[in-house]
Amino acid sequence: MKQKLRWGIVGLGSIANHFVKDLALVEASELVAVASRNLDKAQEFSKTYASKYAFGSYEELFKCTEVDVIYIATPHSFHAKIAIDAMYYGKHILCEKPLGVNTAEVVKMFEAAKENNVFLMEALWSRFNPSIQKITELIAEGVIGGIKYVHADFAFPALHRDDENRLLNPNLAGGSLLDIGIYPVFLAYLLLGKPDDIMASSKFYKTGVEMQTAMIFDYPDAQAVLYSGLNSKSAMKAEISGTKGAIYINPRWHEAQGFELELNEKITKFDLPTKGRGYYYEILEVQNCIGNKELESTLWNHEDSRSLIGLLDSIRAKTGVVFPFEE
Repeated sequence: MKQKLRWGIVGLGSIANHFVKDLALVEASELVAVASRNLDKAQEFSKTYASKYAFGSYEELFKCTEVDVIYIATPHSFHAKIAIDAMYYGKHILCEKPLGVNTAEVVKMFEAAKENNVFLMEALWSRFNPSIQKITELIAEGVIGGIKYVHADFAFPALHRDDENRLLNPNLAGGSLLDIGIYPVFLAYLLLGKPDDIMASSKFYKTGVEMQTAMIFDYPDAQAVLYSGLNSKSAMKAEISGTKGAIYINPRWHEAQGFELELNEKITKFDLPTKGRGYYYEILEVQNCIGNKELESTLWNHEDSRSLIGLLDSIRAKTGVVFPFEE
């Protein structure tokens, strides 16, 4: 029997809790170690999910010879340093989106991956979602014709949270854009590539973080209208309109359980429920890539991550989003 892929987790918040439940569904992977700067938190997480080790520092996890790959689920501002440090210990990396806070960080991460000959992937789970996969297949087949319009939004109210919360704290690269705006931007990029021009406008919160951002991506023959926000709720639907038909991804589109295809005024429903929460598919991708000795995914490669952070940088430049640690 082939040895299981042995996982460690850094950053033990709500996303890590969802992730580890899906990890348990992947037969050839297992959770071996978890790490937090708070040992009690690590021990509690370890007890809940039955990991062999619980560490009170990240470096202890990086040094653990029984860990092959590390999933990083800390706030954005820590992604680059943690990933780079871990890669110098020879660990493969799956890092939550955004991979880094800006292009400069992401480039350093790629350099570290290349230097240490390790796998590195941005945990953009929507890319591996069965509905998104099927939609890209249908579009590639020309089912809805040439795409002329994409709309996607992602917003939920977060103002009830403490100002030190990662979403509202500028020192943790808070705000809507990098946390949830990345999803609409990703969809436009996935379907239409890089735009010729970007128009964007943001509103800001008292802590200095950007709270809502409206974007228009302009292409030679198409447009994408995108939105993210933390001060109100949106429907979280996505619409892809072509010359022959349209695709509608129901709420919450970034973790879609299916979609609707409209052709000649006839609607066809596709039901594609995810296994677990949906992290299962990116975990499987990591497992397959590492098993095949591939250092990046063909579905979401380093160039895709670099393009995505470049688009987010451009939006930030247009709207004046700067974090204190970048100044």
